[in-house]
Amino acid sequence: MTPVQTLARKWAALPQIETLHASGDGAWAFWAWSGLSEVSEIWTAPMDGSSPPMPLTQDSADHLAIRDVSHDGRRLILAHSPDSCEHDQLLLLDRDKGNVLTPLTPLQRDHYVYGGRFSPDGRSISYISDYDDEAGEVIAGNLIYLHDLETSARKILFRSPDPFGAGTQWSPDGQHLLWHRHRLAPGAVQIWVIGADGTNSRELVCLGEKAVVIGWWLDAGRIAIVADGAEGDRVGIVTLADGAITWLASEPDLRPQTLVIGANGQFACHSFTDATLETVVFTDGAYASLPNRSGRRSLLPLAGLPDGGWLAEGYDASAAHEVVHIGPDGTCTTLASPPTKAQFCVPETLDWTAPDGERTQGWLYRPDGPVRGHITYVHGGPTWHSEDWVNPKIQFWVALGYSVLDPNYRGSTGRGMHWREKVKEDGWGGREQADIRAGTEAVIAMGVAPADKIAVAGNSYGGFSSWYAITRHADLVTAAIPMCGMYKLDIDYNATEMPWGRAYSEEMMGGSPDEVPERYANASPGNFIDQIRGHVMVVHGLADSNVGPENTHVAVRELTAAGIPHEVMLFHDEGHGVTRRANLTAYLERTAAFLERAFAKGRR
Repeated sequence: MTPVQTLARKWAALPQIETLHASGDGAWAFWAWSGLSEVSEIWTAPMDGSSPPMPLTQDSADHLAIRDVSHDGRRLILAHSPDSCEHDQLLLLDRDKGNVLTPLTPLQRDHYVYGGRFSPDGRSISYISDYDDEAGEVIAGNLIYLHDLETSARKILFRSPDPFGAGTQWSPDGQHLLWHRHRLAPGAVQIWVIGADGTNSRELVCLGEKAVVIGWWLDAGRIAIVADGAEGDRVGIVTLADGAITWLASEPDLRPQTLVIGANGQFACHSFTDATLETVVFTDGAYASLPNRSGRRSLLPLAGLPDGGWLAEGYDASAAHEVVHIGPDGTCTTLASPPTKAQFCVPETLDWTAPDGERTQGWLYRPDGPVRGHITYVHGGPTWHSEDWVNPKIQFWVALGYSVLDPNYRGSTGRGMHWREKVKEDGWGGREQADIRAGTEAVIAMGVAPADKIAVAGNSYGGFSSWYAITRHADLVTAAIPMCGMYKLDIDYNATEMPWGRAYSEEMMGGSPDEVPERYANASPGNFIDQIRGHVMVVHGLADSNVGPENTHVAVRELTAAGIPHEVMLFHDEGHGVTRRANLTAYLERTAAFLERAFAKGRR
């Protein structure tokens, strides 16, 4: 085995934590762990740390994720989809029956199932789907289902013509369901509630035609919310009886992103400044920082415990991420800390100035020894962000001797509403791409990266940005590795299967391809392939229902017809990304060979 193969296997096998949950009684922690086996499996550990983690599933055909855990931790609702196509099937895992998995919904590839939550009495679950059981067909909107676990009978509680992207939440007393509706402008979100019997559906919170508000039950009569506003993101509490809102905090004092409900009316708020986490805890309307005694840079609570503690993920880029139990007094007990022989590279935060004067932030990784070349790795979204955390792809490339910049370009979360919304001023393919280029040029100017050996890589929106870089920034970029990226935005708009996919494009681009065709055309890298002077390695999962593989099929046909050299790596058993351990290993090995060839040949 070559050193590159050894490195690829090591980083593809790095354990990564997903869908962390706690039982309602606070006795058990549950999570999905990828890297230890071919796909993500479900693991558990007692909250008191009295015994090591143990697997609940093994040798699964596809990745498993946790949707919910029963109060006593004896049953779990899981989800998986064939080849990670995101057309999920819900499963019931029963620990009292030898961890047997019982299907709750059919295995399928044509519709979506979001959510899957136990009712407080444990007798039913609720979820949202765009499949109509009664008509036997996929519909344009969505349906709220109540599923009886004993009889398997399903009842439709509500029908909506709107797209959807999340499931329902039960009120603690089991009398109501909360869900997030998208009935107004693309991207806008309103909070609705409905009786558990399907009656009295009503809109509880709507803050405007384009406003976004997300809620979590605080108790049977109150909902904690995060919403955007004229001055930025803010946190508040809404009362169920009359919809009255009490605002508690907002930017610039706090940059909230997500809330986690705790015990006795407390809730944790994930707040970010320059993509660095600071968790605060609200008690009686006031908030204070959550002490971090984990030994890791970031401590992310993901479940509240009945004793006032939290279940959290502890992380930074110095080691594999950990599962941490935070006691009521702030003390930390590590429940899962996977051993690894990998040598980690810790990034430094880097600021640079975009061409229009905006300050931009990202993470710079420097290898030990001489720099062989540089990779700008662009995160997906764009409504996402990168932190000081472990990314196996980045760590692999740094171990090979490449410097890597992970930029939080405009449109990214982690810097408040102002920065997140700026991508909409131009639409995709605008000044956010100038942010990315300016960051790369800043690294060159620092003397870190050689100017003639620049690559851009990424998945999803990072794939789009890779296409953009090799076409529109051809004077700078030697190589691009677009994975599951949008090649032409009108193709992406029409090929996506996601219920919210077209609305998301309309939100970001200011309309549909029919309404603003020039915006879509000017932003589409596929319309500028004649400018390519470097090397392209196109990667896609053929089961991708988000950014459809048609993007890559068209790209390959057009590159071939134009006589532009390119490489292609397709995976029949992958969806929106490359996530199976064997496939990730193969991908990493292939990128190593591709980058070495591309940098040796240089730009044409």
